[in-house]
Amino acid sequence: MTASAIALLVLVGTGVVASLVPRWPGIAAAGAIAAAALGIPAAVAVLGEGTAVEHRLAWAAPIDEVRIGLDPLSAMFALPLLALGAACAVYGVFYLDRARRPGVPAAVLNLLLAAMLLVVLARDAVVLLIAWEMMTLAIYLLVTYEHGDRAVRRAGWVYLIASHLGVACLLALFVLLGHLRGSFGFAELAARPLGGGAAAVAAVLALLGFGVKAGIVPLHVWLPEAHAAAPSHISALMSGVLIKLGLYGLLRTLGFLEPAEWWGPVLAALGSGSALVGIALALYQRDIKRALAYSSIENVGVILIGLGVGLWASDAGHPRIAALALCGAMLHIWTHAMMKGVMFLGAGSVLHGTGTRDLETMGGLMRRMPRTGALFVLGAVAIVGLPPLAGFASEWLVYRGLIDGGLAPGGDAGWILLLLFAVAVLAAVGALATLCFVRIIGVALLGQPRSAAAARAHESGAGMIAPIAALSAGIVVMPFAAPHAVAG
Repeated sequence: MTASAIALLVLVGTGVVASLVPRWPGIAAAGAIAAAALGIPAAVAVLGEGTAVEHRLAWAAPIDEVRIGLDPLSAMFALPLLALGAACAVYGVFYLDRARRPGVPAAVLNLLLAAMLLVVLARDAVVLLIAWEMMTLAIYLLVTYEHGDRAVRRAGWVYLIASHLGVACLLALFVLLGHLRGSFGFAELAARPLGGGAAAVAAVLALLGFGVKAGIVPLHVWLPEAHAAAPSHISALMSGVLIKLGLYGLLRTLGFLEPAEWWGPVLAALGSGSALVGIALALYQRDIKRALAYSSIENVGVILIGLGVGLWASDAGHPRIAALALCGAMLHIWTHAMMKGVMFLGAGSVLHGTGTRDLETMGGLMRRMPRTGALFVLGAVAIVGLPPLAGFASEWLVYRGLIDGGLAPGGDAGWILLLLFAVAVLAAVGALATLCFVRIIGVALLGQPRSAAAARAHESGAGMIAPIAALSAGIVVMPFAAPHAVAG
């Protein structure tokens, strides 16, 4: 049994124990840390060697066997999942310190981490769909943790309905693939890629089914509501990892289909629209967590632009451009997980210290909460793409892919226009993101308190600051270390 499989069992086991001992949430947090200690080295090894491992476990009908494994694509997503998951688990112990039974949400969090890990470890469609449904249910329970609030209940229902509309598309997708290829196994599906009209139908179903979870505009309706309603460490995990699993599912499915020249332009166009809509809506939010949620839609758009350019360049025979764009997109998956982890956990500390998410009732918090404020500012500087922090490194690679793609010979006029439009979108998004986060910092952290809650604000304890500081260290270090891992 591999370390990643043991990490999965550790998450499930400690989650069950924490649910039975609801006053000891530290059990679940210890399990998340242990899972990260086991799984991260395994994922790094797979990325470094470029190999894949698979295990089969006999099971009862109708599944017959459970197939799990780790390959480079899985490892790319397992790394931020485990790292951010451990940080959020530790943070949650102290964030929910006033709860009557804090072990219960901690247990559900570990089961969520296990379900998300199983999504990336699954080697056949049946296991992936089971894990996907487990993940959806766990998120619903965590989003509706404060279910006494009507708005929270509404956010939970919107999320649940949207998720199951997406699952309906995924069921149709895998029934189609299984019927035409006679297997639900990923290895068998990848060995005989689907082509023609059936491949186009499968690609659209994948885009709809996984696009809901990724928050691609216009499938994003659940995202700002759920992120605002959930406890802040759950919001961090949803923004940093959950929505990226939609992109994982899309990439995994495209590996089962023959390449089509329309994939790249469609993804780049959807990414451009998502980036513009997301950051434009973020600018007008009074709720700090809703603003961060819309910013996540923008960053999913940036990733989609990189993926779209990379797929086009690969199909057009430009390996260097494909490498730049795809590496930028994959690196942004990592960097955004760390950056948005810092931002949402920082927002959670503000909520914990003031009791409000309303930016207009804050002000002067840098004096009352200097450690939280400093780390939040670091995250904001990184997320707007200023050098030398993590956001700059990943977005610069995407920029280079776009620019080099526009200069490459053999591109038709329509594609070159789309590339130029995407460059303009990234430039506009960068400017709007800077404006958005300057506004948040100025309104929340600077000036004078605009309410009694802000005047009485208190700094978070070490148990909440330490996970934010650890993620902040990743923001600083990642630009120098991660590109080599991605390129490898």
